[in-house]
Amino acid sequence: MRVCIVGAGFSGAVIARMLGEQGISSLVVDERDHLAGNCHTERDPETGVMVHKYGPHIFHTGIERVWQFINCHGVMMPYVNRVKANVANKIYSLPVNLHTINQFFGEAFSPSQARDFVESKARMDIVEPRTFEEQALRFVGNDLYEAFFKGYTRKQWGCEPSELPASILKRLPLRFNYDDNYFNHPYQGMPRDGYTAIVESILDHPGIEVRLGVRHEDLTEAFAHTFYSGPLDRYFRYDLGRLGYRTLDFVPERAQGDYQGTAVINYPDESVPFTRISEHKHFAPWEADGFEKTIVFREYSRLCGPDDIPYYPIRMVAETKLLEQYEARAAQEKNVTFVGRLGTYQYLDMDVTIDRAMDVAQAYLQARAH
Repeated sequence: MRVCIVGAGFSGAVIARMLGEQGISSLVVDERDHLAGNCHTERDPETGVMVHKYGPHIFHTGIERVWQFINCHGVMMPYVNRVKANVANKIYSLPVNLHTINQFFGEAFSPSQARDFVESKARMDIVEPRTFEEQALRFVGNDLYEAFFKGYTRKQWGCEPSELPASILKRLPLRFNYDDNYFNHPYQGMPRDGYTAIVESILDHPGIEVRLGVRHEDLTEAFAHTFYSGPLDRYFRYDLGRLGYRTLDFVPERAQGDYQGTAVINYPDESVPFTRISEHKHFAPWEADGFEKTIVFREYSRLCGPDDIPYYPIRMVAETKLLEQYEARAAQEKNVTFVGRLGTYQYLDMDVTIDRAMDVAQAYLQARAH
């Protein structure tokens, strides 16, 4: 008897492939009409640009086996994510680095001078930051916090930074050199042919059947095990209530030539309704010069409704209590494993998603062996 894998994103594809290579066949279903979930990429028919349909995805990892795996299924091209921020109609580098500090304050600090200056601005009375706001004030001070983090965070999460955990800001380092590489990981890149081609390669195995446009709830076949990467609360038909998510709206615009000269510009000012503009041809610099036209997406964040695509789990106090109840229910489910960002209600980057899917597949294989 084969297994069922709900979701044709990275979680489901990796599990299906690893099990398939050990002789376990699977049915992979996805209610959408395409592979790769929110990592789906496709050519824009008007411009020819490879578009990240559900927002930018940059591959970066420090996990060796994940990097080796992804390179087995696609050509990864060199790519460094260099994000800019438009603050009061001036362009700065992100993460906040020595260039940002000098430009923002109109100085020419050395690294040690900048460190001393920022520390003089920091709230040293905050010993153990508990919230996003406290974390920012403790490490960058009020001026940088107000300019680069406060408004953006309000727009992105729809709440006050004082209501969010400090851990969110740990994703944004502060640097006292001119390094504007957004990530610190040793392996960084972008798939030459897009993420959908990689997922298609992963699922290309004789032991894997894929059905698109099919809901898990409508299946009637019996399975030895189910790996579920859909929303955790949806699996239980939301009978305890809905977990909170943020969703994103993307408003496209096409233009001649080059729109903004870089892939991503953030807009932290609260007077600007969107959070960032992404110009997708710059995610593929090896082909960016070949397009006469360009396409950009303005990105708007809002609370996820029942018919929206969930992107980011909110994981605030109300959600934590409800999550614990759903997790207790999930633990009692026989022959079902909940995986991925939605199935575990966690914010997971692509590399962590793949790594955890590998662990899940290995655990299942070991359990069967015993």
